[in-house]
Amino acid sequence: QAQLKESGGGLVQTGGSLRLSCLTSGRTFSGHAMGWFRQAPGKEREFVAVISANGDNTYYHNSVKGRFTISRDNAKNTMWLQMTFLEPEDTAIYYCAARYVLTHTPPTSGYDYWGQGTQVTVSS
Repeated sequence: QAQLKESGGGLVQTGGSLRLSCLTSGRTFSGHAMGWFRQAPGKEREFVAVISANGDNTYYHNSVKGRFTISRDNAKNTMWLQMTFLEPEDTAIYYCAARYVLTHTPPTSGYDYWGQGTQVTVSS
């Protein structure tokens, strides 16, 4: 059974950093685009960053450009989200997701596989 498991969330002060990890198991996702999404209380889930299957192409939400970096290592079945200069507005549950696509352009929606999420809280 395919599984995605996030880790690395926590409580951090404004301006701090966190590194989220997404470990996959049960099947290979080396041919899948993957991404990080988040949902804040009372808000809809939004994409944060996505990455192509081979890692060459990435795309970020405007609100995190220059602060967050998405990466992956298919040999380790792992994807990461390095978050720096965190702001209270970044507080949310962060989810990793995967979707099979034929193009090298990672999509920002329509993902099929999801993790359970990890809480990130940024205090002011």
